[in-house]
Amino acid sequence: MAKGYRPVDRDQPFLLPPDMREWLPSSHPVWPVIEAVVLLDTSAFHARRRTGGAGAAGYDPDMLVTLLVWAYANGVTSSRRIERLCGQDVAFRVICAGDAPDHATIARFRQQFAQAAASLFAEVLVLCARLGMGRVGVVALDGTKIGANASKDANRTEAGLRRLAAETAARHAEADAAEDALFGDGRGDDDPGDPSTRPERVAAALASLEAEREAAEAAERAAAAGRLEAARAGGPQAGRAPRGAGAELARLALEREKAAVQARFDDWQRRKAETGRAPRGPRPVPPAEHSLVRRAEAKLAKAIAAEAARAEKDKARAPAVRNVTDPASRLMPVRGGGFTQGYNAQNMVTDDGLILATELTDDTTDARWWQPMMKDAAEAAALMAAAGGPGTGEIGLALGDAGYLSEANLTCSGPDRLIATGKRRDLEKAARADADVDGEGGETAIAAMAARLKTPDGIAAYRQRGRIAETPHGRIKHNMGIRRLAMRGKPKASGEWKLICATHNLMLAITSGHLTPQALTALAR
Repeated sequence: MAKGYRPVDRDQPFLLPPDMREWLPSSHPVWPVIEAVVLLDTSAFHARRRTGGAGAAGYDPDMLVTLLVWAYANGVTSSRRIERLCGQDVAFRVICAGDAPDHATIARFRQQFAQAAASLFAEVLVLCARLGMGRVGVVALDGTKIGANASKDANRTEAGLRRLAAETAARHAEADAAEDALFGDGRGDDDPGDPSTRPERVAAALASLEAEREAAEAAERAAAAGRLEAARAGGPQAGRAPRGAGAELARLALEREKAAVQARFDDWQRRKAETGRAPRGPRPVPPAEHSLVRRAEAKLAKAIAAEAARAEKDKARAPAVRNVTDPASRLMPVRGGGFTQGYNAQNMVTDDGLILATELTDDTTDARWWQPMMKDAAEAAALMAAAGGPGTGEIGLALGDAGYLSEANLTCSGPDRLIATGKRRDLEKAARADADVDGEGGETAIAAMAARLKTPDGIAAYRQRGRIAETPHGRIKHNMGIRRLAMRGKPKASGEWKLICATHNLMLAITSGHLTPQALTALAR
């Protein structure tokens, strides 16, 4: 018998089962996400919601949190797309129980996330600890560039920002004059005005540039003043001279050398006058002819030339810029060359892949974030241990790439650490090539680290870094498909990034087999 076609009956009364629990198989990952959020303490989100009074009832914050977690786990960050999926996708419909919030509700709730995101991140960590996750014997710190909700083309220099501000002020003045001519003394209530916040963003970008420049100049002045004060007091002058102090330090050194040579010359002349004959020993030469004085004069000339060259280099350097769309974001260098407009996220990761601590920064480099991230990671590890996680909560070994290399980071308090001293893949070759030795001939912490990384144990331990640190970044950017933030401004962007990291941890608990229906039942007791 020949086969026909299956009937297409759009008048079927029940296309889906009446019980929503039957819409998806019990093995579908949306169910553990829903149940996991129920176990979390979401009071920080409830505290920001108003209940009672006139008006329609609001949406349950637990449902909205679940909706955002599931959306981000599937790479959906647009509130309008989330709204569409709540009517089209079965998993999204199950989460909101058929009562789909509109995009404005979703967007408003996400904007409030900045204040409660840290609480959600910590709650997910505690849940993972209760499931037996969070091995901190070896942890790794790494930075990853994440795009901002802004374009590189929206960057402006300080001069450009001042021009924009002046144009905006002139445009507003023209609008005021036109409204005065149109409405006279009337209020003009029928004219809604311009709701755009572009003038405020321009002002914020300009203020950020000015504050950064003033802070840098103040730091340079303070460093130069401290070094000069120490030099005048006769203290040791090891290391490179601070900006703006090189020539003056060389001048002070020349004056000290001249004074010392002159004192020896005058003493020789005095003894000769007292005895009537030349004292024994070599005859001193006047300061102008002494080799040490001439060497100090050459150093002074070199320092003056270096400061002039540095000034010319500063003039040729590309001016600092700020983004008009998101003034908190920065131009970030990316692997392979080029730049992206975004942020530099710092993630401390456990041996089993959990993001233990995270921070969204606007620094283009990583080095200064080693110590703050180690502090946050130690607190998170203790929190997880107290919740019943594996181990004692003490970090055994911390790993970092060459971006974190500095004497301060190698010598500060904290757990044992391995920080690469080179960027080449072959650590045995890079270990000594990029090490440093101080002027006294003693070994610095960097040189000691380079020597340690040459040993078989050091190499084997450090080579865990890539697997540990970079795997979560791959999961977020490739598996979850999130390469760009949707929120603008540092507080909101930071809240969104913590949501992303909390989602990563929760989905890792599900895919690794720790968050199962049986485990959820045991935790709920």
